Amino acid sequence: MSSATILFAHGSRDPLWRLPIEAVATSIRAASAGAAVQCAYLELTQPDLPTAVAQLMADGARSIAIVPMFLGMGRHAREDLPALVTQLRQDYPGIVFTLRPAVGEDPRVIEMLARIAAE
Repeated sequence: MSSATILFAHGSRDPLWRLPIEAVATSIRAASAGAAVQCAYLELTQPDLPTAVAQLMADGARSIAIVPMFLGMGRHAREDLPALVTQLRQDYPGIVFTLRPAVGEDPRVIEMLARIAAE
């Protein structure tokens, strides 16, 4: 494996909160056999981002895309996550980190949410 994806979410004390994020990871793996996908959380839930990165690197990842699983670009996505990625780039200069836009900013997600809400 040379490339991997991390689905990055906020986290919660409620263990059921993480199930939809984990379901997205499972769906990616099912759609693309052998896809390297990990979930990581900002707080209150494990693994955190550095732990997920370390696991993927141990499995051979050299390029990691980080996908913020947020509906909008609040402070966590706008400030906290970029700071974490900057630190990862400093800690692991041999790894390519790509920070993707928050999923909620994708027009396809907005359209899907509108269709669901209008039902």
